[in-house]
Amino acid sequence: MQQFELIAPCHFGLESVLKREIYDLGYDTTRVEDGRVFFAGDAESICRANIHLRTPQRILLNLGEFHAETFDELFEEVRKIPWEGFLPADAVCNVAKATSVKSKLFSTRDIQSIVKKAVAKRMCQAYGLEHLPETGASYPLRIFLYKDQVTVGLDTSGESLHRRGYRLKTGKAPIEETLAAALLMLTPWRPGRMLLDPFCGSGTFVIEAAMMAAGIAPGLNREFTSCEWEQLIPAQVWKDSYDEARELAEETEAGKGLIIGSDIDGKILSVAKENAKRAGVGHLIRFEKKPAAKIHRDEEYGFIVTNPPYGERLMHTADDGDDAKEALANVYRDFGKALLDMPTWSAYLITSYEQAERMIGKKAQKKRKIYNGMLRTDFYQFPGPKPERNRKG
Repeated sequence: MQQFELIAPCHFGLESVLKREIYDLGYDTTRVEDGRVFFAGDAESICRANIHLRTPQRILLNLGEFHAETFDELFEEVRKIPWEGFLPADAVCNVAKATSVKSKLFSTRDIQSIVKKAVAKRMCQAYGLEHLPETGASYPLRIFLYKDQVTVGLDTSGESLHRRGYRLKTGKAPIEETLAAALLMLTPWRPGRMLLDPFCGSGTFVIEAAMMAAGIAPGLNREFTSCEWEQLIPAQVWKDSYDEARELAEETEAGKGLIIGSDIDGKILSVAKENAKRAGVGHLIRFEKKPAAKIHRDEEYGFIVTNPPYGERLMHTADDGDDAKEALANVYRDFGKALLDMPTWSAYLITSYEQAERMIGKKAQKKRKIYNGMLRTDFYQFPGPKPERNRKG
């Protein structure tokens, strides 16, 4: 099969997690940049990456990189790309997104227009056409400019990979599925170990964990834009890739009752249950309605991974008369008190609340900066003691 360089964009700060995930899937990374991991692969790799990878935002086929400081340079360099080797004559090719950082070309609308014209010019010449019919499959492009260096990516995913298909309803300020999966991978938690999310909301953390435990690939129950690119990826390659994912899920055994999601809001718990059932893991998660102050577990060892409120969502954490700031502080105080009662458990939480450590009453062993979209957050890590060898944790 033809070899490509593929690009997997991800949340800033989580490149190392994605790099390891790509390696575990069987592919070699070629380089890592801020928010992007490059790796080598073929048509089958495109299918398997889209279906199996849990942490990237999408999978792009790298069509070219070059320097451009003027729109003439941009037009000519894009026109040099052998588009006819990737796109059929009837392709619908649009620039879905253009971004420009620290570059002389900064108007994203003009960048999109120039790239579209250059592609059309090359395609018309290659296929002997005056106009492109644009009646076929969609081939979305994503253009990145950074310090005048241009990267042209063909989007093989379409809808973002965080859209697994199970979350039709959400609570306030939900965490993206790809980010939740990456944060789980940053912890020592592994399938078969106890996991608790005391602010589970619509259930993203516990559902992602249960899917990992059950071996369910995140893209198993959805399609991708490149499913229609038969000149690049034969239909049989897609079928074989989906079959591989189904077989993996059927062969993986997941322990029941080890994953628990709790929340004070009964309505959002109903949403979480629906989402879990739709993801095929409803039987693996126990949902409980309770406040953070009452999350105590009798099990000696376990992991808490959570996305607590940090201003954007207070839900029902306080009486109507309470000040919002004090209500938020109380959430973290209650959580800290609960942790004191579970000294052998490990806790990991993502929040933008700057007073988190002070209100919890404990300093994190490690704090990792993570960008949740444009919002700067920190991933606080409070690891507990390792289980003794002669004990069962």
